[in-house]
Amino acid sequence: METLGTAGRQAVKTTARLLATWFGCGYAPKGPGTAGSLGALLVAYPLRHQPPWVFALLALILLAPGIWSAERVAQQTQKKDPQIVVIDEVVGQWIALAGATMYSPWAWIAAFALFRIFDIWKPWPVRQLERLPGGTGIVMDDVMAGVYAALVLYLAGWNNSISKFLYGIS
Repeated sequence: METLGTAGRQAVKTTARLLATWFGCGYAPKGPGTAGSLGALLVAYPLRHQPPWVFALLALILLAPGIWSAERVAQQTQKKDPQIVVIDEVVGQWIALAGATMYSPWAWIAAFALFRIFDIWKPWPVRQLERLPGGTGIVMDDVMAGVYAALVLYLAGWNNSISKFLYGIS
């Protein structure tokens, strides 16, 4: 197998950095994780009228490249979980959106808030998943935080008073 030349290595490094920082969101001076979640919502917005499973599918598609890029940037920066890596927030936020039974601004605000709460709070097993090695640990805790947010949002849709608020229906 032929090794990459200097230009090839630089291209791989740049690709990993672009993906891991979600095209620069990770460089936000305050709250890069929140910036990454907002970046995920911006990309998802044109798909807002698609079925919720589309967001779960997008998260699944991004999972392996996300782990790879998080691992590469962690190696480049020599940090276990660099703050500039926000691809994990993108994956987790898209999973959270999958819990909304239909699009509404309130449901998306709830998905955003719930995901950020679970990502910061890190209830069991979110914190334990963070201890997995490399890019897997960087990303999988946010996957679980997204699952928790999606479950809460989905179950809230079954409550008539909450679903009326979130979706404008009863």
